[in-house]
Amino acid sequence: MKHKIIVCLSLLFSAWLHAQEAKTSFALKEAVQYALTHNRQVKNAALNIQAAEKRKWEVTATGLPQISGKIDYLSNLDTPFPASDDPDNPFSFFFPKHSIQPNVTLKQLIFDGTYIVALQASKVFLDISKNAKQKTDNEIKKATISAYTTALLTKASIGIVEKNIANLSKSLAETKAIFKNGMTEEENVEQLQLTLTGLENNLTNLQKLDNITLGYVKLLLGINAQENITLTDRLDTLIFEQVSSNLNNSVTSIFENIDYKIAANNVESKYLLHKAEKYKRLPSIAGFLSGNYQNFTNDRFSALFDKNTQWLSTLSAGVSVSFPIFTSLGGEATIKRTEIEWEIAQNELKETEATIALDISKAKSDYQLSIDTYHNKQKSLRLAERIEHKNNLKFKEGLASSFELRQAQMQLYTTQQEYLQAMVDVINQKATLENLLNLK
Repeated sequence: MKHKIIVCLSLLFSAWLHAQEAKTSFALKEAVQYALTHNRQVKNAALNIQAAEKRKWEVTATGLPQISGKIDYLSNLDTPFPASDDPDNPFSFFFPKHSIQPNVTLKQLIFDGTYIVALQASKVFLDISKNAKQKTDNEIKKATISAYTTALLTKASIGIVEKNIANLSKSLAETKAIFKNGMTEEENVEQLQLTLTGLENNLTNLQKLDNITLGYVKLLLGINAQENITLTDRLDTLIFEQVSSNLNNSVTSIFENIDYKIAANNVESKYLLHKAEKYKRLPSIAGFLSGNYQNFTNDRFSALFDKNTQWLSTLSAGVSVSFPIFTSLGGEATIKRTEIEWEIAQNELKETEATIALDISKAKSDYQLSIDTYHNKQKSLRLAERIEHKNNLKFKEGLASSFELRQAQMQLYTTQQEYLQAMVDVINQKATLENLLNLK
């Protein structure tokens, strides 16, 4: 009994874990967080950081003690002295049938200017990878918000068009009944039918677009296209948080912008390249300790490893110093080239700084404009709804033509889409500004 209970609990726990992993419904914030974990570009950026950390250790390890071993085996198939077969022959030492020479060497770098620069460069490379990861995160976040809101826009548009079709179909049915009784003109029926056909075509296009926009969301979330997901947020609920944001009044610093950080990384890396070329002119000093062993025999090969075999050994230590003497002025040209590239990177940093300042100013302006446009479209929608309602009543009472009603209806339909688009624009403009400010 106790065993069955444990099995049941294990199955329930496994099912719960699977449900957690196979997430199928997402609010906007959940979608962004999910993308920042499961998006393939984000995963690759994280792997690049791991690779940079390993590369940093590779560089560090080159300046730490290095131990290498080598074994040379030699078999003289022919010798200049046939008497070498005689163990008492003095030349058998120089031409043995079998000889083996193990060697173990310890090396330690004492001084190398380029190694010092390489250590600094490996840290910069790691910073570059981390900044590249942050830039990828920002871009994926912005793209996910855009794709998510576009999918919501399509879904909301479908709902509005379906509602408009239902209302118009009812009006068309009433008008057809009136026409059969000879109380209205055929043109009124035709005008309503023309409007309804346009709405139905629009609905068909939106339904096709719905799968495409949802597919982009899945792609950014790292979810297979065959999986079914549900977007739980609505534009009319999301918009309140976006409009009430005090983002335009926040203190901004271009030094937090990720593009500025990347440009600063570029300056530092160019400086280190220039520094490395200058340090190449300094001597490189390394120490070593080497143990050499030798054994030979004119007998069988296995005799090399007999217990009574005597090995010859040597132990040596030394220091090696290497330095350039003459490079036909190639070294000077390389130093000057890297100095020029460093100067170019500094100019690019200043250009990036000025560009980012303008981009932030423009993004703030665009964000505020999108909020103002949203409020205006909200008012316009109320007006368009009242105008369409009045014209619909006038049409039923015979005080307005079908053409006037169609104009009011088309104006309403256009205003409805503009209102939805205005909500999406507010959300996307806020995402753009947050990206520039590098806000988490």
